[in-house]
Amino acid sequence: MRHRKAGKKLGRSPSHRRATRRNMIAALLGHERIVTTIEKAKAFKPAAEKMISLGRNKTLANVRKAMAELQDRALVAKLFDELGPRYKDRPGGYTRILKLPNRRLGDNGSQCIFELVDNKIVERQLAEMAEEGEE
Repeated sequence: MRHRKAGKKLGRSPSHRRATRRNMIAALLGHERIVTTIEKAKAFKPAAEKMISLGRNKTLANVRKAMAELQDRALVAKLFDELGPRYKDRPGGYTRILKLPNRRLGDNGSQCIFELVDNKIVERQLAEMAEEGEE
């Protein structure tokens, strides 16, 4: 019985789940929008939210916690210098999950877009596409 057992196993060992969580959060913070399965997005959303909450307050302890999880100096710098101030006044809800209608080829897995709200990269891409359409 699974009574009072929090979290999804995702068919992975604990070390593989930890590595998947780290990679998923790093990709989300780096690209600000990723396509993944709904199950993985739901499983790792709380960890991503906590990482962004950590980035709102730049202290040595928070930088070290982020570095321990992300293991990438450039990504930690982006978290504290760009993403943290962007969400400073927002009381949570930094990510969204948008379900995609098409399923993944190969294994028929459900797909979704896992992205940050107030996404600057996607807004820039949409603006570029609109400019190309006008020309």
